Amino acid sequence: MLSESKAPPGAPWLLLGPAFVAAIAYVDPGNVAANVSAGAQYGFLLVWVILAANVMAGLVQYLSAKLGLVTGRSLPESVADHTRTPTRVAYWLQAELVAMATDLAEVVGGAIALYLLFDLPLLIGGVITGAVSLLLLTVQNRRGQRSFERVITGLLLVIAIGFLSSLVVEPPSAADVASGLVPRFDGAESILLATAMLGATVMPHAVYLHSGLARDRHGQPEAGAARRRMLRITRYDVGIAMLIAGAVNLAMLLVAATNLQGVEGTDSIEGAYAAVQGALGPTVALFFAIGLLASGLASTSVGAYAGAMIMQGLLRRTYPLLLRRLVTLIPALAILAIGVDPSRVLVLSQVVLSFGIPFALVPLVRLTSNRSLMGDDVNHRVTTALGWTVAGVIIVLNVVLIYLTVTG
Repeated sequence: MLSESKAPPGAPWLLLGPAFVAAIAYVDPGNVAANVSAGAQYGFLLVWVILAANVMAGLVQYLSAKLGLVTGRSLPESVADHTRTPTRVAYWLQAELVAMATDLAEVVGGAIALYLLFDLPLLIGGVITGAVSLLLLTVQNRRGQRSFERVITGLLLVIAIGFLSSLVVEPPSAADVASGLVPRFDGAESILLATAMLGATVMPHAVYLHSGLARDRHGQPEAGAARRRMLRITRYDVGIAMLIAGAVNLAMLLVAATNLQGVEGTDSIEGAYAAVQGALGPTVALFFAIGLLASGLASTSVGAYAGAMIMQGLLRRTYPLLLRRLVTLIPALAILAIGVDPSRVLVLSQVVLSFGIPFALVPLVRLTSNRSLMGDDVNHRVTTALGWTVAGVIIVLNVVLIYLTVTG
């Protein structure tokens, strides 16, 4: 059911919130693994990737929210409206694989955090992370979206403090940071990490989710002044949320580049935690672990929420919350039980996500560029060109990655 906002016309800040939930996807444990690995291995080389990816993410998230507000339909529902049943089911299958990769990163990240904080076995930590995510989803189910937004925004604040605190203790050199703004790579492994960083930043499930979040929170404003106002507020919502997410992602890479470059064992989150503890002290390391835990707990609940919206929209059926949670949780727990290197799994899961991005971006740009669907709020030609450019860059990067992996 659509829900109209109760915020008074003079209080636009009360309408903020949906983008903060979507932004959790941009600071999940996969980001930690990809960004820390990039900083530890290549220093400041890939700073430009984080900045570019964050700008891309801001554009994509706004288009997703706009689609929901203008049409009153989520992106999965809109895709289902414009495809036949076989195509719709096939589309859902690839989206489900992306959801599994998403949950894998988030559950594994939460398990690693619980291991660092309480020395819990990874499998038990994964079960706890999954259970807490189910509890957070129950808040949304019973108390409504605004209560869920408050909880997730609080966790976003914890994540920001956890990862930004280390920059206060040991700030990087401005010259070193500036050197990383020049776009370049250094071999196939740097492209793999860049793709992982991109997959960890422009998250497919967040693209699907934001359209439904905006629609469910604000309804479908009438065309004209009311809708223009809501779209303007949405731009602020997205801008602020992505600024926070971008700062956190940049902090992860800068901390690793400043303190972990050349240090052995930093190719894993556990090793990075130990190195941070040695370089910056136990207090900063504790903040790092708490930020990682908050990231895992918040992102896995948001990921499951997105998975439910994707399944419902594409299959046009509603499934029980527990079943939806188990569909993507079981593969993550299986990986933990097998004993695969969790940090490497995190990075590779982000590469999988990157391959899922075009399936979300292409229909999003096409739908928001359709005047018969969007009316006067159709994309400007420049916006459409930028949207196709973002999709094209991601697709080309993935093709290059496949080529270098096969030939290397």
